[in-house]
Amino acid sequence: MIRSLALCLTLLPGLAAADHASSLAGGELRVLDKVTGHLTDLNLTVGQSKKVGSLLITMNDCRVPSDNPTGDAFAELKVNDRNAEAPVFDGWMIASAPALNAMDHPRYDVWVMRCAAT
Repeated sequence: MIRSLALCLTLLPGLAAADHASSLAGGELRVLDKVTGHLTDLNLTVGQSKKVGSLLITMNDCRVPSDNPTGDAFAELKVNDRNAEAPVFDGWMIASAPALNAMDHPRYDVWVMRCAAT
């Protein structure tokens, strides 16, 4: 409960900034296979899905602050694992603070690098 409250208080300024953000056409994600140490960079457009290992990663939105387009990116992602019924992640990730709302998976880490207009 305390952890959830702390997370909400930490994310609150970022979520408020979402009201003053511009959605871009897509973004770049990085995926780490913690078993092999292999890094994969994905360029996704909004609405696009790509497979990495057992994961299917979908980018639903990618935003940057309207007043600072080169500023901090945050993306809404849905990550499914073919070995799990429910999504292993479904929510927003912030590029500068991926641990605030991290995906909890035994093999893979996923984080947002940046949003892009193309």
